[in-house]
Amino acid sequence: MRSTASPRVRVIALFLCALTVGACGLPRLGPTRNEIFQGSVQENGDAFVVEVNQRVLEATSVIEALGFTSGFVNASGSATEVIRPGDSLTLSIYENVTDGLLAGEGQNSAVIEEVQVDEAGFIFIPYAGRVRAAGNTPNALREIITSNLAEQTPDPQVIVRRVAGDGATVSVTGGVGAQGIVPLERPTRNLTGVIAAAGGLSIEPEVARITVVRGSHRGTIWFNDLFAHPQLDIAMQGNDRVLVEEDTRTYTAIGATGQQARVPFDSQTISAMEALATVGGLNPNLGDPTGIFVLRNEPQEIAMNVLGRDDLAGTQRMIYVIDLTSPVGMFEARDFIIRDEDTLYVTTAPFAQWRQILGAFSGTLSTASSIDNLANN
Repeated sequence: MRSTASPRVRVIALFLCALTVGACGLPRLGPTRNEIFQGSVQENGDAFVVEVNQRVLEATSVIEALGFTSGFVNASGSATEVIRPGDSLTLSIYENVTDGLLAGEGQNSAVIEEVQVDEAGFIFIPYAGRVRAAGNTPNALREIITSNLAEQTPDPQVIVRRVAGDGATVSVTGGVGAQGIVPLERPTRNLTGVIAAAGGLSIEPEVARITVVRGSHRGTIWFNDLFAHPQLDIAMQGNDRVLVEEDTRTYTAIGATGQQARVPFDSQTISAMEALATVGGLNPNLGDPTGIFVLRNEPQEIAMNVLGRDDLAGTQRMIYVIDLTSPVGMFEARDFIIRDEDTLYVTTAPFAQWRQILGAFSGTLSTASSIDNLANN
């Protein structure tokens, strides 16, 4: 017997079968909350899925430690008064006679500018001869030059001033107003003085990191710590190198968030709540407040503390779960620290998935109706 079903019924039946088969293939943002739990080590997966609680917060609240070693903090700075090879000097010489040896006609004083100390540490002064300057303070050099000139002119008076030279300097590069070489003088004996002499910061202070390289040693601090901890304002030494750079840490936000992006850190520490807020929070039409996940490769020691185990070896894949609907979920999100290269993933809420399926279903019915109309016409 031949089927008496109308063309409309056959078309609708065909599309319903297609919907049933293809519903699981509807576009989506990523795995569901249940799928992530099913992929845990406990279910023979490759990552530990851990719900955040107070113990987990304490075990994971580890941030990158920055600071100078005692070798930097306790080191004495370069003596800014001592003259070094490469320094430039200005000499003012007063003679107790008119038309003296060095003064111009009708004058009793002469100024000799930009006399550079040679590599051997000497300078040459007319009538005083070759004088060793390196290793002396300006006052000591004044006495030497005065003594040498006293044999040529009566009662000479000498003033020696050390001008910025390349004898004791610090190089400053990176995020400052004026990169270059900064001479070590009284105002620049400390790190803050050197940075100020280089034009100050040209990047946001909150994310500025200062690295000092001294020989084969280096130390890095946050710029703001210079003022919170005065001992970090270390004394500078000749040939130190100072690098000012912006924080390079980032995290990635994906899933049902207001924005999906790779996000740079805008402060020294960022909580999961702040990370969510930065990307616009949960998508109000999709986000599942019970399905906020932080994916991270956790060092062995921290992973063992989190899991209460001592049989792990090497870095472990960890997935931390935050449920904003729990009584303490908001506090846990506020206190959970995001680290460099973390991935913040928000799952799609179940109701949103059903709505998507229903939308596809209604769309299918609409398409079937249109085809049926065409068939009838």
